[in-house]
Amino acid sequence: MLAAMAILVGTVLLVYVDRHGYRDGNDPPGYGVNFIDSIYYTTVTLSTTGYGDIAPVTEKARLVNAFLITPARIAFLVLLIGTTLEVLASQGREMFRVSRWRKNMGEHVVIVGYGTKGRSAVETLVNNGQDREGIVVVDKGATALADAHADGLAVVTGDATRREVLQRAGISTASHVIITTDRDDSNVLATLTVRQLNPDAWIVSAVREQENVPLMKQSGADSVITSSDAVGRLLGLSSLSPTLGSVMEDLLTYGEGLEVAERDLLVPEVGKPPQSLPDQVIAVVRDEKVYRYFDPVVTQLARGDRLIVVRPAKELPWAPRPGTHDEALANEET
Repeated sequence: MLAAMAILVGTVLLVYVDRHGYRDGNDPPGYGVNFIDSIYYTTVTLSTTGYGDIAPVTEKARLVNAFLITPARIAFLVLLIGTTLEVLASQGREMFRVSRWRKNMGEHVVIVGYGTKGRSAVETLVNNGQDREGIVVVDKGATALADAHADGLAVVTGDATRREVLQRAGISTASHVIITTDRDDSNVLATLTVRQLNPDAWIVSAVREQENVPLMKQSGADSVITSSDAVGRLLGLSSLSPTLGSVMEDLLTYGEGLEVAERDLLVPEVGKPPQSLPDQVIAVVRDEKVYRYFDPVVTQLARGDRLIVVRPAKELPWAPRPGTHDEALANEET
């Protein structure tokens, strides 16, 4: 639009400076072309309307039209047509992705906010087996939407605190919702709206300030991540102990070194203490509650338990255990 306006303004000035070389067929003899006439002539000429009521009569004016205004007309049309085609193509791609996603709607993941945290969340999901076609991004920023399009994700444009926007993203049938906008108040409102529309979805929300965690949980979030405190703790650990800081960074970096993962309990592991397993068990999930590995409640592992372990990153995080991917799981019926 700025380029098109520049062409318009430049052509108006060009015509006005050489106004004595033009004649308006509707004006009486001796009445010259004024600034308004220059604007009128420029607009009808660049748009190829060309009523012919104002025409160049001197050789200079005709040469200016031939070598300057005609190329400007072509550039103006190319800009308008190119911009229109770009908008239509962008909308067409979005409609195609959304329609393709809607065919498999249900049990999908909705990402609210596609900044640094949102992109990292999507990368982690995809690396752990989540299909890109099962991920929908909700954002109102042009840059974020362009990034989501480039990553091959379905996009819903709009404010995630509005019900109609979330409904377009199929929030009522989503299995997981990750909320990562840059404002805590927006995250709270989005969490409230999501929880109202889908009481069963697992909602993970990010907050910048620790004091907003209780409010976020009251709004319906199942899990709350405090980004600023987490970064601050990592910085403090790295300052006190560079080696400890590097280990923590290793755990947080996907695909390298060590990784924290959740896995099912295997049949041979039933009845054993967590410390005796080949994997480094740091927590046990039993009856939807998380116990530390040294808690007396989980001194012996039982059927239905799930383990939080530290393992080599080269192994699939959700696979049973390195080298035992085909073993029977303890929570499977035999």
